[in-house]
Amino acid sequence: MANPITKWLIVAFTAITLVGCSGGEQETLAKPEPVHFESGDECHVCGMVITNFPGPKGQAFTEREQNVRKFCSTKDMFAWFLQPENEKRDHTLYVHNMAQTDWDHPDDTHLIDAREAVYVVGSDRNGAMGPTLASFETETEATDFAAEHGGQVVAFADITLDHLNAGMAMHDMIGMDSTEDMHDGHDMTAEGDMTGESAMDNGHSGHEMDH
Repeated sequence: MANPITKWLIVAFTAITLVGCSGGEQETLAKPEPVHFESGDECHVCGMVITNFPGPKGQAFTEREQNVRKFCSTKDMFAWFLQPENEKRDHTLYVHNMAQTDWDHPDDTHLIDAREAVYVVGSDRNGAMGPTLASFETETEATDFAAEHGGQVVAFADITLDHLNAGMAMHDMIGMDSTEDMHDGHDMTAEGDMTGESAMDNGHSGHEMDH
């Protein structure tokens, strides 16, 4: 039989272990609050100064260390998150709700849970260094934005690296259409100039014949 002192030590050790486990669970469940983007903050992916660019930004608090990663665009945030070493982790993510803030200068008081947000891929609005994913709190907000600016409405869980590339491709096609329109206009102008020059040449020829 165990003596009373041994029994007491076993009970005490068990209690300490339970308290430690309980504290660990509470620490794991604690969700960090979003932080402000400060002047001079650099993007974790590309190293660019975040506040120098328009469009929604992203934040990620790592699952265990709770270190914050900041991103100059939602596209860069997804490019980081969708990597195999990050995708299965329970990172806390935040993005701007662009229905409530200015596109060129997003207000950090409108940061929302990125996992619950709805996104528009391939719109005509640019973020840092080009196309980005417009982020919204509700599907209605995202649908209204897509109706005005184009693009596809996608939930967080459905976004893949293909969507990031597709956004670039759709933007390039829009750019090509604009370029072609410019070229068409230039060609028409050139044709008009050539027609005018031909008419002037004919006029000069006739004038010389009269003389």
